[in-house]
Amino acid sequence: MTQETTPVEDGKTTDATASVGDRRRWFALAIVMTAAFMDLVDVTIVNIAIPSIKEDAGATESQIQWITAGYALAFAAGLITGGRLGDIHGRKRLFLIGIGGFTIASALCGFAANPEMLVASRILQGAMASLMVPQVLSIVHATFPAHERGKVFGLFGAIVGLGAVSGPLLGALLTEWNLFGLEWRPIFLINLPVGIVGLILGSRFITESKAARAPKLDLVGVGLVTLGLLMLLYPLTRGRELDWPVWGYVAMAGSLVVLAVLVAYERRKRARDGSPLIELSLFRVKSFAAGIAVQTVFGVALGIFFLVWTLYMQIGLGWSALKAGLTGVPFSLAVSTAAGLSVQKLVPRFGRGVLQAGALLMGLGVLLYIWESERYGLGIEPWQMALPLVVMGAGMGLIVAPLTDAILSEVPREHAGSASGLINTVMQMGNALGLGLVSVVFFGVLDDRLGDGASGEAAGASGEAARAFVGSAFADAFQSALVWVAVVMGAIFLLMFALPRKPALHLEGAEGSAEDAEASEDVVAAGESEAREPVVVG
Repeated sequence: MTQETTPVEDGKTTDATASVGDRRRWFALAIVMTAAFMDLVDVTIVNIAIPSIKEDAGATESQIQWITAGYALAFAAGLITGGRLGDIHGRKRLFLIGIGGFTIASALCGFAANPEMLVASRILQGAMASLMVPQVLSIVHATFPAHERGKVFGLFGAIVGLGAVSGPLLGALLTEWNLFGLEWRPIFLINLPVGIVGLILGSRFITESKAARAPKLDLVGVGLVTLGLLMLLYPLTRGRELDWPVWGYVAMAGSLVVLAVLVAYERRKRARDGSPLIELSLFRVKSFAAGIAVQTVFGVALGIFFLVWTLYMQIGLGWSALKAGLTGVPFSLAVSTAAGLSVQKLVPRFGRGVLQAGALLMGLGVLLYIWESERYGLGIEPWQMALPLVVMGAGMGLIVAPLTDAILSEVPREHAGSASGLINTVMQMGNALGLGLVSVVFFGVLDDRLGDGASGEAAGASGEAARAFVGSAFADAFQSALVWVAVVMGAIFLLMFALPRKPALHLEGAEGSAEDAEASEDVVAAGESEAREPVVVG
């Protein structure tokens, strides 16, 4: 790869583009992979530092939810738009804008003067990630020939695994060390040097590329999706604090109307110019419709679990951030190991049954966790949590790696790109919805346990007794939330019966036509969102 940045269209090479043997393209790969790693780690770091943010910044429970849900919502709403902007205006250009904006947003998070500023900065950070992340695999596709992409995506899988393990530990260490008395702020500020270096080197080593025939932007569709989700999520998140006002129920009902308007608009958009945000014809494919439902509901379960798990360990049990971070390591390792086995060994032989086994394993792990939490109470130790976490992690790994291929296996090739973007989006939207539901399934139960009368009794007791009372309330709320997660996993198991029995796996670098390799890349691009989810730990 040369330093020249003459745009190249997909599938075409100009004289300004270096030969595929040019080793400098590996520098470009390192840059975009580092940016992807930064995004992955940022999610896990924030989760582990939430109790510290709550205590030091004085954030309310709804603000804590929005620190995580706001990022997920902004990321989801901008994913498809970010990918299409890259196709139209150039992947390198959008990548540099995204990483630059992500770095600035990280600085704003790190220097946030109050919780409101932190929430706004996190929403900006998610929006910038939606510009940066979709370009990563697009740049890889434009830079590397098909026969090398197997090696490249293998490296990407290793980066994901590294993020899964290192994110919680890095977040825990930075929080525990309290560098320069900054408390939780270094978890965001650490992005600054990485982002600046990525911006400088990216402008030098990444070659520009655009799509030959990029679809038009559907900004009205993006606006309707965002409005509908906000009308649903905002009342869910704030409703408990505001004593569930009437306007909240009206807004949640109105969100369904907005989504109905979206469907009608997308139909007209398709008929008018053929570039809708959502390709509605995809939902006529049984496996795709069921898979999208699985993806959304799975995101809800993950959104609920990871937030309440953090609050349970650090506030309910009173553990340090480092202890909680180390507790999540067996989960991360189990996810990475099972994900590799499911794609390479199990799904080619057993098909859909592997994904269903994963759903049952996750459900079993959740039930084990409930049982152990109740049995050991506030005296539970990390080693006692290892078994349920390994079972849950193994189940999750069996699902996340092959799920995208299962969903896309019966989708017409000409709609693979649109379907991939939709899969990415609904996963993040489901995650945001799960984070919003935490106010109902967790904080609602916590409020009942910490009622005025009971709280008065605890206040009159000794400090140790009061601490035990609060810890027991958090444990009860945690167990209640996990019951809902177990129910969701049962629903996912049933929905998976609509997936094809033997979903085809699309492996880059395999022998085949160039057309097959092109379609395969679309499928792998969808997998980037899947890779994000195992790392939301801590």
